[in-house]
Amino acid sequence: MAQSPKGAKNGDMRINPALVRELAQLLSDNELTEIEVADGDRRIKVKREAPAMIAAAHMAPSAAVPAAPALSAPPMHAKEDLGAQEDEVAGNTVKSPMVGTAYMSPEPGAKAFIEVGQAVKAGDTLCIVEAMKVMNPITAPEGGVIKKIMVADAQPVEFDQPLVIIG
Repeated sequence: MAQSPKGAKNGDMRINPALVRELAQLLSDNELTEIEVADGDRRIKVKREAPAMIAAAHMAPSAAVPAAPALSAPPMHAKEDLGAQEDEVAGNTVKSPMVGTAYMSPEPGAKAFIEVGQAVKAGDTLCIVEAMKVMNPITAPEGGVIKKIMVADAQPVEFDQPLVIIG
């Protein structure tokens, strides 16, 4: 029975340092907390510690809609007061289904998908969340009027972060 020089019983796991560095760079570039790559039976997982605010959002129950934005708001100084502002606007909060970057128009310089006061139908595109170089359209779950836009164009967003309120 042939074994590797170090005696690995389940086969050698040769780690490519360049791949690990590339995965770590993807974490930073896309503001992710974890990435995993699988190749057959081999798996490489690169993980970094999430900021305390994000970790608290995953541990706390999200029963009350107004409480969720305060826990999952991005660590950006210009948007810190969004939690208090959301209490003032009633409606259906559309949240990000993933970590990524929110874009409010189909391409730079183009007209935004939505504006406050605009009527939308179920299935209309509200914005795009880019994750891992994939553009993911975020659509309206129901018809209504855009009451509030909670993110700026090209702003990093976290999972379950409020994007738009439709009333």
